Amino acid sequence: MNKLFSHHSRRFSLTLAAAAVAALVVSLAASAALGPILTDPFTNPDSQHKTVVEPDTYSAGSTIVAVAQMGQFSDEGASGIGFARTTNNAATWTSGVLPAITRYQNPAGPYDRATDASVAFDARHNVWIAASLGLRLPGPKGAAVIASRSTNGGLTWTPPVTIAAATGSQDFEKPWIVCDDTATSPFYGSCYAAFDDHGNGNAFKAAYSRDGGLTWTLSSTPNVGVIGVQPLVLPNGKLIVIVDNPSETAVGVIPSGNGGVSFGSATTITSITAAVDPGNIRSSPLPSAEIDGAGKVYVAWQDCRFRSGCSSNDIVYVTSTNGTTWSLVLRVPIDSVTSTVDHFVPGMGADKSSATANSRIAVTYYYFPNVFCTITTCQLDVGFISSSNGGTTWTAPTQLAGPMSTPWLPCTNKGYMFGDYISTSFGSDGIAHPVIVVAHAPGPSTGGCSTASTYDVALYG
Repeated sequence: MNKLFSHHSRRFSLTLAAAAVAALVVSLAASAALGPILTDPFTNPDSQHKTVVEPDTYSAGSTIVAVAQMGQFSDEGASGIGFARTTNNAATWTSGVLPAITRYQNPAGPYDRATDASVAFDARHNVWIAASLGLRLPGPKGAAVIASRSTNGGLTWTPPVTIAAATGSQDFEKPWIVCDDTATSPFYGSCYAAFDDHGNGNAFKAAYSRDGGLTWTLSSTPNVGVIGVQPLVLPNGKLIVIVDNPSETAVGVIPSGNGGVSFGSATTITSITAAVDPGNIRSSPLPSAEIDGAGKVYVAWQDCRFRSGCSSNDIVYVTSTNGTTWSLVLRVPIDSVTSTVDHFVPGMGADKSSATANSRIAVTYYYFPNVFCTITTCQLDVGFISSSNGGTTWTAPTQLAGPMSTPWLPCTNKGYMFGDYISTSFGSDGIAHPVIVVAHAPGPSTGGCSTASTYDVALYG
């Protein structure tokens, strides 16, 4: 077993050092105006409302589906999972709530809360599948990884089926889903869900479906601790799962060559060196992974290795054409390494219709212009940068939203939260469509982190 994936230690907190002051260069290129596409409809008194956080998206042709959690609790989980879908490359959106997951819905679902939504499209069975995590109290604990299905392009959804149910000391977290949509693949039409068991050393878990997400079979997995799983399928059908080790000090990969029936050992891609972000913002160097039309893999995360004294985080990435050998760590050139800007939580996007030297990729990310800020002074922004040649050159960055004060975000026991992930997907128009969490100054609230509050936080796309 690779030593970086054999233990569960705490991530070392790096001390922020001084850096020279420099202004963030913002592109003057026009981008499509983002507007609200999903708002929180829940009213239960025990969670924070008008809150939508932690989106994922997936695209198939001109259809893009986004999922996110709504009605955030301060101690993990949400009142339910919402969805938004467009069939015209983000020109217009419709939205709703995935049915029958939590007790706050009508009809009620079996779970006390829900969290960690992700979405995929199964081209062979023409079905959209949204994976999420059902939580139960006390805890809350991850009781089951579940899948909601849509057979009409994301317009309506079925009550969830169970991918994996926790037993004993198991406590599941952070599921992610992907499907094999390559018609020539030996596993075409297979869908895969990967997650971890926090109750047992963050043990890596996975399951597969061959019938459009109706039924699932647990995979045989190595005894290794992981967090932040991101499964991808190469054009030849090989499945790779990008992971962090539990201490978030290394990013690695776990392969399967037999359609998810079993997995090989975890191997390290590279170490992670991440600075602690200011402002009590909830963030960490979890990977964001995507694949282009030729099967080239891009994996991004936040990292301070290019900064003197690890003063703040850049967005960095690695690439691979086979999931086995990887490039050196590359830096997304958003601004100078001597700037005071702190970048975090990237959403990597890759155009599935582009390939080789002309691969279109994009990164959406959050940032603080001045890393030397506090809860009361930090100004949160959302940025976007893209490349039309696989990262050889990049456009100037564009500011999509902000500035926002961090206390405008829902407060959790791990910090102010817009999500552990964000997402960027390319439509059939060849344009990257970010979906982001945007906060405005809230009205009067009823309390802080330990009680229900009302915010003004929605999903924009």
